[in-house]
Amino acid sequence: MSGKYTLGISGHFDSAHFLKNYNGACANLHGHTWKVDILVSSEKLDEIGMAIDFKILKKMLNTILDKYDHHLINDIKPFDNINPTAENLSREIYIELKSKISKEYKNAKLESVTVWESPNAFVKFEE
Repeated sequence: MSGKYTLGISGHFDSAHFLKNYNGACANLHGHTWKVDILVSSEKLDEIGMAIDFKILKKMLNTILDKYDHHLINDIKPFDNINPTAENLSREIYIELKSKISKEYKNAKLESVTVWESPNAFVKFEE
């Protein structure tokens, strides 16, 4: 039977940011506990019946999120030049994670990265 498997994992980090040229409270330094959800798809399984081991996906994601944890996002490239909005953050995490996944798993595709700025506000980036 053919089909597609979609795997999902979540991670989180705590950090501060401020938005440049923003007319409102978010122009001030403030922090969030950011939640990041990723979806990865594959049409094939390995010899033991997995698309990708959840443990490996978590490690890939956490390697990226660790550089933001307990830091001022505005100081981290490329956010020293672009606003650290949830939109830009979701895209940058997507780009970095896509590179990691495609190097190691030819049959897997990163579908989306969702960044939650609060429990009720999120941005989903996908190609």
